[in-house]
Amino acid sequence: MKIEKVKLSKIKSNPDNPRIIKDDKFFMLVKSIKDFPEMLDIRPIVVNKDMMVLGGNMRLKACLEAGMSEVPIIVADNLTEEQQKEFLIKDNVSGGQFDWDALANNWDSELLLDWGLEVFQTPDYSDKNEEINIDSLDSEMIIKLKYVENEYNLVREQLNKIAPTPEQAVWKLLGNE
Repeated sequence: MKIEKVKLSKIKSNPDNPRIIKDDKFFMLVKSIKDFPEMLDIRPIVVNKDMMVLGGNMRLKACLEAGMSEVPIIVADNLTEEQQKEFLIKDNVSGGQFDWDALANNWDSELLLDWGLEVFQTPDYSDKNEEINIDSLDSEMIIKLKYVENEYNLVREQLNKIAPTPEQAVWKLLGNE
């Protein structure tokens, strides 16, 4: 299979593609294509013999949004209908997860954010922390944390590794069993 460049107007978006990218993530993809269009040469859009996208539906949409007129493609014309459906799913399945410690220690978080990877950033609450008078506490206390969605999902995922509920995880983290 060889890579060729074709006009975007020749490529058909795949209505059966189950993966979508919304809002901010989509605009990060558009920005990454504008900033580093050579990446498309390395990872071209995969189409079938009818020019229907099998891999790269969101890249196609982002290329249109970025104002491109041509993109590199690979024509996978030797796949059966069943293999095309399988490719559509397998191309969109995440094959692993990031080592967040390695990212935090070895990569610039600003660059990672700019490249579209949502990284956890610890908010600075130093001006909001104040001494708590424990004599005035009720028998039950609520701890409220505010996160954006991706931070919340990351925190929730990590807490789930510790215990079945966030409350139990925090209890364990505080040294209680």
